[in-house]
Amino acid sequence: MKYLLVAGARPNFMKIAPIHRAFSSRRNEHTPAELLLVHTGQHYSRNMSADFFRDLGIPEPDVNLEVGSGSHAEQTARIMMAFEPACLEHRPDWVIVVGDVNSTVACALTAKKLGIRVAHVEAGLRSRDMSMPEEINRLCTDAISDLLFTTDIVAVENLRKGGVADEKIHFVGNTMIDTLRQQIGRARELALPDGLARGEYAVLTLHRPANVDSPDNLAPIMRAINEIANRIPIVFPVHPRTAPRLTELELHPQIRTVEPMSYLPFLGSVARSRMVLTDSGGIQEETTVLGIPCLTMRPNTERPITCEIGTNVLVGTDPQRIVQEANSILDGHARPGTIPEKWDGHAAERIVDILLNQPVQAPCLVCA
Repeated sequence: MKYLLVAGARPNFMKIAPIHRAFSSRRNEHTPAELLLVHTGQHYSRNMSADFFRDLGIPEPDVNLEVGSGSHAEQTARIMMAFEPACLEHRPDWVIVVGDVNSTVACALTAKKLGIRVAHVEAGLRSRDMSMPEEINRLCTDAISDLLFTTDIVAVENLRKGGVADEKIHFVGNTMIDTLRQQIGRARELALPDGLARGEYAVLTLHRPANVDSPDNLAPIMRAINEIANRIPIVFPVHPRTAPRLTELELHPQIRTVEPMSYLPFLGSVARSRMVLTDSGGIQEETTVLGIPCLTMRPNTERPITCEIGTNVLVGTDPQRIVQEANSILDGHARPGTIPEKWDGHAAERIVDILLNQPVQAPCLVCA
């Protein structure tokens, strides 16, 4: 059978790398599966794309759609228009999508309309916040997928409550943690930025539109970060979306703004930090596995297991709460955490085993 593995944005790359590797390790004369890597080009700058491929050992894509940026509607439409000819040319049996970005839902919709089966990796995550574009992407993708691979038992229950048949749901673990476990040794060997020592700095990331697009929302968050910087240096890789909004704000001298980092330097910085302050999603999972305290500056999370048993604390965007929880960590009162079930570095192997054991299906009439 033939599979198209789709990635488009930086959060996808860590999730596809172990899947690609697991497919490669299982290909032989008895398993004549063909895997093609599709890069939609949703993230296309070097530090958002090419450097990640290099760090993770991902080969050059077999198909690069090069769609670039745009509004959600424009980008989703361009991906669908570019992906359809790729499907018609390569005639896959399965399209594998990961995560919750525009590439995920666009390629899932395109494949399904052509009668191609869809597998969704990282299915079942829910923030229950329909103002998040990612939540819409998750709901739509899960609704049409033929196989749904989940990272944790909370996601399994979300799918069941949504009416997904049990035979479609497979609790496999977290492919992003597969990548972390494979790469953490290399990441920890990299030099830290000058003047920083292990456990004596914090890492900050901010990119979510609700936090950074409005000065009225960003300013109070940064006031809290400035106050925390009185106690500990903060490394702040600035997302392209966030950079223009910082020009009118005064930052504490202990906040060190840097260009966006590729995967290994960023992972190495997080792994040796005292704590992380973020509005991202995947970092909540990485810090839980690394045992690093994480403060998530959002009103909700699609990864509640990191709060239930991990090291993550959902602090919202109230400056007083952010400072209070940061001070608690700096005073030695970080919450202990445990690692969720099946976050053991073998999720991709489970996924590939399940896919390779799916029955062959007659090609769709459109692709035939």
